[in-house]
Amino acid sequence: MPSVVKINALTVPADQREVLEQRFASRAGAVEGSDGFEWFELLRPIEGTDQYLVYTRWRSEEDFQAWMEGPMKAAHQGGAGAGAGGGGERPKPAASGSQVWSFEVVQQAAPKQA
Repeated sequence: MPSVVKINALTVPADQREVLEQRFASRAGAVEGSDGFEWFELLRPIEGTDQYLVYTRWRSEEDFQAWMEGPMKAAHQGGAGAGAGGGGERPKPAASGSQVWSFEVVQQAAPKQA
């Protein structure tokens, strides 16, 4: 069964870039222990777009869906988790738009060992 890649394209205004990056940094480690999780990258645009890409790779669609319905859903509801300061108002989203793309890995390559 091929791995599944999910890319969340986040439209982020220039004045919110630092906020978005800080929010991802503060939740470092939140997904890494999830069953079926294989990889994460937050990609900052260099030129030509205001979209950040959030790249995650999963062993299967089922593993991704289990994370979405469990840990991810809990983390995005209510803001009362650890580090939220006891459940105040949720902060305004840093992104003004979001689009999720799904792919199956059909080919891959790693660097050749010298």
